[in-house]
Amino acid sequence: MRTAASLPLAFYHLIGGLVGRLIYLFSKRFANTLRTNLARGGMSVSPWKVAAETGKGAFELLIAWGRPPAGVSRLVKGCTGWEHVEHALQAGQGIVFVTPHLGGFDIAGRYLSSRLPVPLTAMYRPPKLQWLEPLMNAGRVRGNGRTAPATAAGVRQLFKTLRQGEPLIILPDQAPAEGGGVWAPFFGRPAYTMTLLARLALSTDAKVLMFYGERLSFGRGFHVHIVPMAEAFSGEAEQDAARLNHAVEQLIQQCPSQYLWSYNRYKVPAGVAAPDGVK
Repeated sequence: MRTAASLPLAFYHLIGGLVGRLIYLFSKRFANTLRTNLARGGMSVSPWKVAAETGKGAFELLIAWGRPPAGVSRLVKGCTGWEHVEHALQAGQGIVFVTPHLGGFDIAGRYLSSRLPVPLTAMYRPPKLQWLEPLMNAGRVRGNGRTAPATAAGVRQLFKTLRQGEPLIILPDQAPAEGGGVWAPFFGRPAYTMTLLARLALSTDAKVLMFYGERLSFGRGFHVHIVPMAEAFSGEAEQDAARLNHAVEQLIQQCPSQYLWSYNRYKVPAGVAAPDGVK
C-alpha cells in the first residue's frame, strides 16, 4: 500500500473514475440505489458523474492510509473556516468534527490532524471484512491520529477524550445499530439517525464543527470547508437528530456529486421497528 500510495493523485482519480463508472454500468444494485437516492434528495446531478466521484473516493484511501501524514496533508490546497477551530481551542473547548461521506473525508481528516496541537480521535465502525480493520487502523493511527470503534468501550473512550479537551471526528450518516438512533427526516424521508453526537456535545459542552474535503478537478487536490453547526442541540432526541440531518444536507448541497449516494441511508437496522409508512 505504501508503494502504491506514492503514485500521483491524478492517476488514482483517473482510474477510480473509470472503475466507478464500470460498476455503475454492470451492477444493477449499485446503480439503482444511487439513482433512487439522488431522486429522493431532489438532486439534478448526473448519476454518471456521481459514480465517477464514488470511484475516486475509493481509490483515494490508498493515499490516505498509505502515504506519510505530511504527504497526505499537502494534498489540501486551501481551507475555509479554520478560525472556528482556533476559537474553540482558545476557549478550551472540546471539538466534535462532523463530516458525512462527502468528498475526500479521510484526507480532510488527516489534514485537520496535522494542524491540531493535540491528538484527533476518529470514531469508526468495524468493517464487515475483518482483515480490513487492522489495515484501516494502521493507516489512521499515525501522527496525531487515533481511532475508537463504534462499541460501548469506544463510546466511553470518546467521552473521556472530549473531557480531556481533545477533539473527535464522527461520520453522522451511517445507520446506527438498534438503540443507537431515532428516526428523523433526511432529504424528506425517515432515516435512522445516531443520537450519540448530541449526547457527546451536550454532556461535554463541545463545539460541533461540520466539515468536508472538496475534491478539486484534474487531481489538483482538495479544499477543506469548516462551518459551525447552525443550530445547537436541545437534548430532545428526535429534534436533535433532525437538526443533525439538516446540517448534513446543507453540506451535501454544496457539493452533491461527491456524496456517497450509493449507500443505503434509509435501511431499517436489525431489531429496529420501521417508521409508519416505511417497509
